[in-house]
Amino acid sequence: MIIEKRAYARAGLLGNPSDGYFGKTISIIVRNFGAHISLYESPELKIEPQEQDLNEYRNIHHLIESVSLTGYYGGSRLIKAAIKKFAEHTLKEHIRLDAKNFTIRYRSSIPRQVGLAGSSAIITATMRALMDFYKVDIAPEILANLVLSAESDELGIRAGLQDRVIQAYEGCVYMDFNQKKFEKNGIGIYERISPEKLPPLYIAYKTDLGKVSGTVLNNIRVRFEKGDQEVITSLKEMASLAEDGKKAINEGDHTKLFKLMDANFDLRCKLMQISDSNMELVQTARNCGVSAKFTGSGGSIIGMYKDDEELTRLVIAMRKLKARVIKPYII
Repeated sequence: MIIEKRAYARAGLLGNPSDGYFGKTISIIVRNFGAHISLYESPELKIEPQEQDLNEYRNIHHLIESVSLTGYYGGSRLIKAAIKKFAEHTLKEHIRLDAKNFTIRYRSSIPRQVGLAGSSAIITATMRALMDFYKVDIAPEILANLVLSAESDELGIRAGLQDRVIQAYEGCVYMDFNQKKFEKNGIGIYERISPEKLPPLYIAYKTDLGKVSGTVLNNIRVRFEKGDQEVITSLKEMASLAEDGKKAINEGDHTKLFKLMDANFDLRCKLMQISDSNMELVQTARNCGVSAKFTGSGGSIIGMYKDDEELTRLVIAMRKLKARVIKPYII
């Protein structure tokens, strides 16, 4: 029997990147893109490499194209880290695994390194496949922590819990990483929000804008740990935007939500230098009358639009930037 599991892309709606600094965020799952894991029993434990894991190229230009599109690393390292953390979790919890091996392969349609959480999706889907294969139940809040640990402890990727929580819970989730509670058990306060209450949303992205988020956010981390007041204040303001956003969504106040999303990006601009290409993406969207903020660390944006006419205007404008526009499927 072949086990098939998926985990989807995500977009930060409000509050990011305060999740890594005891803040608050709202995120949605984006089912338009996903990581897919296939796993079946086999004599040996085998990870089947995909094209981006291979080190064989037609020529030097093919190598350059491959690195530009998928980065220097494929997904095999993510799967290895996921398997290791899953096994360590079962040992810690005194869960005995059946003595059997498996072959695992992956594929992903999530655009690489444009702030849609492609790496954590592969790890989450792998964990789900292992849970099914070995008949192990892991609560979503614990699953999120295991995924983060696989990335941060095993692979040295600096990240917060936001991506892993929304990919574990799916739908739309408000997250409060209250410092006292979080430092006590490593888990935040997670509250589902009905996706039906959300306004019309779009996502736009360029495949050539990606940056590894850990690299982008490292400067904020250093300044935060040094007690930089500008960083601390701005991150608290971002967190408050998520809190206000939860209220606006539940009350159907889309005008307020529009302003909060724009404010989130404007605060980010105070903390880090935004590349010209990323800024062009945001400004082009706003010139069309829609709101715009990063879905993650850059490369893609999310915002609200009022009607189909406004969406069409956005699609035409983004096409000139060689950017794609989609309507995120959440449910």
